[in-house]
Amino acid sequence: MTMRATDLIEKKRDGKELTKEEIEFFIQGYVHEDIPDYQAAAWLMAIYLNGMTDQETYDLTMAMVHSGDTLDLKDIVPFTVDKHSTGGVGDKVSLVVAPLVAACGLPVAKMTGRGLGFTGGTVDKLESIPGYRTDLTEAEFKQQLRDIGLVLSGQSVDLAPADRKLYALRDVTATVESTPLIVSSIISKKLAAGADAIILDVKMGNGAFMKTLEEAEELAAAMVRLGKKSGRRVTALISDMNQPLGWAVGNALEVREAINTLHESGPIDFREHCMVVAAEMLLQADKAADTNVALTLALETLASGAAWRKFREMVETQRGDVSTVDNPDQLPQAEIVEPVPAPRSGYLLGIDAAEIGLAVIDLGGGRKNKEEPIDHSVGLIIHYKVGDLVQKNTPLFTIHANDQETLAIARDRVLAAHTFSDNPVQRLPLFYRRINE
Repeated sequence: MTMRATDLIEKKRDGKELTKEEIEFFIQGYVHEDIPDYQAAAWLMAIYLNGMTDQETYDLTMAMVHSGDTLDLKDIVPFTVDKHSTGGVGDKVSLVVAPLVAACGLPVAKMTGRGLGFTGGTVDKLESIPGYRTDLTEAEFKQQLRDIGLVLSGQSVDLAPADRKLYALRDVTATVESTPLIVSSIISKKLAAGADAIILDVKMGNGAFMKTLEEAEELAAAMVRLGKKSGRRVTALISDMNQPLGWAVGNALEVREAINTLHESGPIDFREHCMVVAAEMLLQADKAADTNVALTLALETLASGAAWRKFREMVETQRGDVSTVDNPDQLPQAEIVEPVPAPRSGYLLGIDAAEIGLAVIDLGGGRKNKEEPIDHSVGLIIHYKVGDLVQKNTPLFTIHANDQETLAIARDRVLAAHTFSDNPVQRLPLFYRRINE
């Protein structure tokens, strides 16, 4: 009996389990354009509404892995480690952690993505560096890993093409927040790129796709199970996203903040977050005996300047304009920079991180559809953290915009995203849980 896309959409719509062969048929059909976007969108929505079993999720992941080439890096380096964030606001962690870990002698080969929904994408941030290439071929990817032990690139046209197509479609069909779709997207990229160990930074809170700790734990556990079933070492860290990470939100602004952090400056919360993730990567690769040793190694490497030099070497190797990272004032800058005063005094009770991310989209720093270009220069600097005491009329946040209309929209949205209390407010933790089994 001949398979038809319509039958598989109907089967999933009715909550039935798809077979390995059915999933492979749908993925191959979509990649080869025998199945159009509108049918793939319907299939994604059926998955979003009805979920998938562990076996379906595994079969979907492997179908996506084998929709194109896979990288075998064993002829270049004996062991590679990768990290992935499930998406957050102000999350520029890879820009610091990847060169830091590589500078510790642990090769990092990372394929990364563009912005999805209200969260920023590492590729978009990197492309705010003039000339930086995110479209490396497989040969270039391998050669760079061999030469400098570090690659931060977008997905190759040959690696996991099914994920690349579905990733863009999910963004514009309201199917992002689906556990099996998130799991298969993340793990398929890591398997295709040849990672031996994977650290997952699973965000939880109002600025994440997983709003509650229970949802984040479910997602983290599913990814750890799937990664281990695929023969990889996997650990998930559940981290807070009930406020932006660091101060900067927006592509060039986040690159500048990452550069500051590599010079031992920048926001304390962001720097600490990076150290914890880096230490976990070093532990997974047996580069340290325990967490304290791993943290010490990461801190010493940052302090020595080796992580900054590795970042600079990566930018130069991927043909980025090194002068713009040596002098971040040369990165793209918005025409209008406007501090916005606090409307009242009080303790900062909350910041709706999702609204901050949406405000950056309003400014032009993110996408409303998958074809839309973005403005790397715009964004926000958020000056306070939950629990801080704010004085009326001091700058609450600063907007970087290129026209008054979008600035006004963003100003209103970000003001509304801040809430205050007359009483002291407890600060938020950086991490909640570690899951590795």
